[in-house]
Amino acid sequence: MTTTATDGIVPKFIQIHFLAAWPGALLNRDDAGLAKRLPFGTATRTRVSSQCLKRHWRMADDPRALHELAKQNGVEGLRSKFAIEQRVTAALRETHAKELVDAIELALLKTIYGDKSKLYDGTSASVRERQALLLGRNELEYLRQQAEMVAAQTTDPKEAKSLIEAWAKERDQKGNLKQLREQNALAPSLEAALFGRMVTSDTRANRDAAIHVAHAFTVHALQTETDYFTVVDDLPVKDDDAGAAGVFDTELTSGLYYGYVVVDVPLLVSNLTGCDRRDWTGDHDRALAAQVVEHLVHLVAEISPGAKKGSTAPYSRAELVLVEAGDRQPRTLANAFRDAIATEDRGSNRSLGHRTAQAMAGHLAELDRMYETGEARRLAALPDMAVPEVANGSLRELAAWAGQVVRDARA
Repeated sequence: MTTTATDGIVPKFIQIHFLAAWPGALLNRDDAGLAKRLPFGTATRTRVSSQCLKRHWRMADDPRALHELAKQNGVEGLRSKFAIEQRVTAALRETHAKELVDAIELALLKTIYGDKSKLYDGTSASVRERQALLLGRNELEYLRQQAEMVAAQTTDPKEAKSLIEAWAKERDQKGNLKQLREQNALAPSLEAALFGRMVTSDTRANRDAAIHVAHAFTVHALQTETDYFTVVDDLPVKDDDAGAAGVFDTELTSGLYYGYVVVDVPLLVSNLTGCDRRDWTGDHDRALAAQVVEHLVHLVAEISPGAKKGSTAPYSRAELVLVEAGDRQPRTLANAFRDAIATEDRGSNRSLGHRTAQAMAGHLAELDRMYETGEARRLAALPDMAVPEVANGSLRELAAWAGQVVRDARA
C-alpha cells in the first residue's frame, strides 16, 4: 500500500491545465508573420507553440526562474553553436599559437557537433552543419580541461588533432558526455533534465524530457484583426507633407487559451539524481524535483509568451490553473473544446470564462465516470471559473501542494 499526500495514489504524473486570456496580441508568429493557427474540431483556433511557451518559462526574469534555480545548484546550461569557441578554447588563444588551437578546436567540434563541423570563419555557412547544442557547465569545464591537457602536451597541430581523436575513441571515453553524466547526473544542466536534449554526434548523451508541453490554443474560433499603422517622419520636407515614412500592417488576435503540461515525476527524479527510473520513490533526495514542480506551476500561471511586446504589452496571467496527480497515463482536457465555445451566449448570460471552465469540468467528470482513475486535484481559479468539488485556493498554495506531492511520495 502506498501512502502519499494524494490519498493513496503514487504521483507518477503531475498534470497542469491552465486557462489564460490575451486581448489584441500577437503571441506567436509563423514564417509569414501571422499568428500561428490550429484546425481543431469545429473551428480553426489561434495557437501558441510549445517551443514558444517553454522558451519563455525557461528564460523568465522571475523570482522562480528555472535558470536561477539552475544557477543556485551549479547546473546551468548553454544552448549554442559556438560553445567550443567561446567556452572551451577561448582562453587557449591568448597563450598558444593559432595553428595549435585551431587543430584542437576543430577536433573538438567534430567530436561534439559532428564530422561535418568546420572552424567558424565569420560566416553562417561555416556553422550550418552544427546544431544549437545544449551543454551543461560541468560538461564545458570537462571539455576545457581536455583541451588544456592536449595543449600542454604538444605544440604540433597534427599531434594535437591526433590526441583529441584518440581521447574521443578510447573505450573508457567513448560517449564521453554519457560518461560524465554517470559521474554527475546533472552534468548536462538542469534544462536538459527538464526539457530533454538530443546530441546527434553522441546519442548516448541524449536525455529524455521529463516535462511535456502541449501547444496552447483558443477554446473558441480564431478572432483576428489586421492592424494598419504608419511611421510618421518628425522632419517632413514640406509643410503640407503628411510625414508618413512608412505604411504597414500586422495581424493581432484575441483569445482565451487552454494549455496543458505534464511532469513525468519518475523521469524527473531520475534525471535529477541519477537513480533508476523504477526506483524513484526510494531513498533519493527529491527536494530539487519538488522545487522544479513548484516553480513550474508559478511560471505556467504567471509568465506570458509574446512577440511585439512594445506595441501590444501582451502581459496576462492564468485565470484558472488545475493541477492533478495520478499514477495512470496522463490525458489532456483539450477535447472539452473540440466543439468551439461560443464567444457570445445571450441565453445564459454567463461569461466566456465561466462557460469554458464549466465545459472543462463537465468533460473531466465524464472521464472520471468512464475510467475511474482517481487523480488527486487542487485548483487556483477566479471565482467565476471555479470547478465544482475541487478545492480552490491561491496559486502559492497550489504550487506548494504540488511540490509536497513529490516530496512525500513513498512506495
